[in-house]
Amino acid sequence: MNASLRSLRDSIAGRFPSGIWLMMGLDTLLNVGWSAASPFLALYLHNTRNMPMSAVGAVFLAGGLCTAATNIVGGMLSDRLGRRRLLLGISSLSTLASMAMAVLIGISAPAWLIILIYIASRSINGTMMPTIAAVVADLSTRERLAESYAMVRVGGNVGFAIGPAMGGLLMNYISYGWLFSIPAIVALTVGVLVYLFLRESFGGSKTRVDLRSTLAVAKDHSFVVFAAVSILLVLSIAHLGSTLSVFAVDRLGLSTAQYGLLLTANGLFVVAFQYPVTRFVNRLSRANGLIVGSLLYVVGYGSLGWIKSFEPALLSIMVITAGEVTFAPISSAVVAESAPPDKRGRYMGFF
Repeated sequence: MNASLRSLRDSIAGRFPSGIWLMMGLDTLLNVGWSAASPFLALYLHNTRNMPMSAVGAVFLAGGLCTAATNIVGGMLSDRLGRRRLLLGISSLSTLASMAMAVLIGISAPAWLIILIYIASRSINGTMMPTIAAVVADLSTRERLAESYAMVRVGGNVGFAIGPAMGGLLMNYISYGWLFSIPAIVALTVGVLVYLFLRESFGGSKTRVDLRSTLAVAKDHSFVVFAAVSILLVLSIAHLGSTLSVFAVDRLGLSTAQYGLLLTANGLFVVAFQYPVTRFVNRLSRANGLIVGSLLYVVGYGSLGWIKSFEPALLSIMVITAGEVTFAPISSAVVAESAPPDKRGRYMGFF
């Protein structure tokens, strides 16, 4: 390794504490588990169980709403119980729920029961994301908040790059039941890593932490306005891992492997460009960075409705990714900067 590469490696490694690198690793694993299986659920329900797309969309809507609720609960519990204790408990529950879903799909259980377990699994995992985000806020300096979130997102998108490609290829050789066993293996691994390597960054609050105190976050009007506006973007982003699969395979005629490659490309682009783009946009004001990211999302998702083949779809994904690497870490930094230290979990959960 030449001196310049060694200097670059040391400068990046030394900028972040070990806990940030662990969160990056956990996000990598969690995204491998999610993206290797969940994006193909729409295909399973529509093509194998003959559910109409309107019903499939309702399933994902229900899962999203329940996850939104448990995001709030997860943030609340991480402030009350502590980050490490909650991550250990949730990874255990997630392992059991994912195993149950794999078995139910494997034995072709009634669709309503599979859907119920899917929603439960998503809801359980929903408590984990705000907790990881709160750990990052606990361990980072204000000056490097956006960079820290960018590094964790790089890890997550390494997983998002691996997962869909792996899932798309495995679909040629294994059943849906075995495919949905991957999240269970990942959740168990996350629990082991948390137990062995995570030191508590916030041991819990002695003050009252309940749903009322959590909803009191809504009194921060500037934060609530920011969260409400962000919903408009999430309405578009959610298609990437859900209904895009049916659109790409059934309407465009792409193979499941090509659909997986689209998601993999998104992850690889984030891995390649997230950190340097974040270093660059840190020179902008938070507002200007968010505006640029939002406009890139508009162009990328707007173009998806007009594509006819794999190559233009890949170009649309590139533009969407440009919006993602610009908007996501800045938005997380804005939330972390808005939150008092003992309410970071609740702010992250609410967001």
